[in-house]
Amino acid sequence: MTRVAAIDCGTNSIRLLIADVNAGDVNAGDVNAADAATDGGALRLGDIVREMRVVRLGQGVDATGELAQEALDRTFAAAKDYAGLIRRHGTGKVRFVATSATRDARNRRVFVDGIRGILGVEPEVITGDEEAALSFAGASSVLPSRGADPVLVVDLGGGSTEFVLGDAGGVIAAKSVDVGCVRMTERHLRSDPPTADQIAAAEADVDAAISEAALLVPLERATAVVGVAGSVTTITAHALRLPEYSPAAIHGSELSLAAVRQACTELLGMSRAERAALPYMHPGRVDVIGAGALIWRRVLERLADVTDGRITTAVASEHDILDGIALSIS
Repeated sequence: MTRVAAIDCGTNSIRLLIADVNAGDVNAGDVNAADAATDGGALRLGDIVREMRVVRLGQGVDATGELAQEALDRTFAAAKDYAGLIRRHGTGKVRFVATSATRDARNRRVFVDGIRGILGVEPEVITGDEEAALSFAGASSVLPSRGADPVLVVDLGGGSTEFVLGDAGGVIAAKSVDVGCVRMTERHLRSDPPTADQIAAAEADVDAAISEAALLVPLERATAVVGVAGSVTTITAHALRLPEYSPAAIHGSELSLAAVRQACTELLGMSRAERAALPYMHPGRVDVIGAGALIWRRVLERLADVTDGRITTAVASEHDILDGIALSIS
């Protein structure tokens, strides 16, 4: 057994997973465990700690190209808390991964030096392709195997969205594009609620990004679609009309595309006050969930079109890049 700590630092949130890695079978429906095929058999992640803080590291990066000092301060404060948890739980191996916002920032060295000083590990600013592969590993680790049938995993983040087509043999093709809920909110959806013109401009950006991804990822080959990350799981909670945010209720849920698109349309049209009143809405997602809903809706509409209606449902997974990071250091 090995105890590991994985940290995923994205555009909107920073998350920590401390887990024990054990060989053995696992129930794929258990939200507190993940398994993945390895040369030595199955690996199981037994959660010790899962933490998420919305720090909005990517605040303003799309416009300025730099990480704002107040965003760095919020992120460093969370990292200090995580360092305490890692020490308390006696973690042997730690991997810190930073994604879209840090990739785009000219002053990322300030971030890298700060995290190294707090945690004693070198933060890895990974490429979009690396992010995609880790997201696929995390999501596919807890989903029933579809064998040779290709599955599309879509990781809808704050600054970027990853499209990963894969099967039981691993990743077939992957592409990361620069559309995410924070980036699209800051760039387009500034009104409360957004105007029709703002929505149209955001949709044009998203459609262009999907087309860019489709040049490398054959979306038409997908036989199923799995969405991961906070925007997708929150949209799923809305579609399910949950009385509170429940990972167990969300994970593995398979809903019709019509139901998910309707949930997206509702969230996009709400005011911030209306979204804040929803019992499953994290405060840090209130202002950006509309953009997340817009992106997810356009992705599902494109998939329905290119697969000639073969894909009629979407699956939500609570396991994503964070689990992939943990599995990668086991």
